[in-house]
Amino acid sequence: MQQFIAKFEKDIRGVMSGFDRVLFRGSLRRLTHSLGMKWYLSQNDILCKQYEDHVKAVSQQVKKAALGPFQQQNLLVKHVYGSDDKEKIARAFAVERGITEGDVCALTAMEMAPTFQHYKTDMAIRPRPCLTIYHYRIDPEWGWMPTTS
Repeated sequence: MQQFIAKFEKDIRGVMSGFDRVLFRGSLRRLTHSLGMKWYLSQNDILCKQYEDHVKAVSQQVKKAALGPFQQQNLLVKHVYGSDDKEKIARAFAVERGITEGDVCALTAMEMAPTFQHYKTDMAIRPRPCLTIYHYRIDPEWGWMPTTS
C-alpha cells in the first residue's frame, strides 16, 4: 500500500483504511430513470415496444463478453443459487486447481434489480430478477479480487 501511495501521491486527495475491501459502485445516471431510458431508446431509433427484444440482445452480448475469457481458459463458469456461498465456491476452486494468480472463475446468480418495463408509451421501473455475474481473480499484488457485472 505504501508503494502505491508513494507512486501516486500527487494524485491522491485522501487515504481510507478499514476492513479488507472497498466496494465501488457506479451507474449510468441517464439510465436510472424512465425518461433517461426513453432518451436512450430514442437516440438509438428503438421503439418502446422493441425494448424487451433490444435488452435481451444486449444482455446476451454482455454475458458472452463477461464469461468468454473464463470459458476460453477452461475455468469454472457456474450458476449458483441464493443460499450458496459464492466466495467459498470460488476459493475452493482456486485451491482445487492450484490457481495462485490470474482469473479463477465466474459465478452467475439471479438477483433482484431495478429494470424497465414497456407500459403503453412509457417505460416503468420494476424490480425483477436479473442475472448477476461474479468474477473472481487473484492479483499478484492486491490478492483476492471479486467483482460483479
